[in-house]
Amino acid sequence: QVHLVESGGGLVQAGGSMTLSCAISGHIYVDHVMGWFRQAPGKDREFVGGIRWIEGNTYYTSSVKGRFIISRDNAEDMMWLQMASLKPEDTAEYYCARSRSTGVIDVSASQSYDVWGRGTQVTVSS
Repeated sequence: QVHLVESGGGLVQAGGSMTLSCAISGHIYVDHVMGWFRQAPGKDREFVGGIRWIEGNTYYTSSVKGRFIISRDNAEDMMWLQMASLKPEDTAEYYCARSRSTGVIDVSASQSYDVWGRGTQVTVSS
């Protein structure tokens, strides 16, 4: 059984930086995709980015490309989302998630993931 716990959220001014962590309990042995999603009030959950656990390939939605970086430590079962040049529109609850399967998946679809953390709130003030 895999459990995910996000941390590191809080309040930051626009233009600032913040790093979120995702602690994974229950080792991931196969090449799942670990994703980051976010959900703002009144909006659908949105794909932020993801990383293939073994290969390390990363994926980002266009609105965060060049500003956000996803990294992981396989041995420590940790994943991070480094966020820079934050904007008020980045304000949301941020979730990490594990894909249902390995291989070819739609990494941007929330339905591709079956294990979710409880989220951590990020608020960017203008």
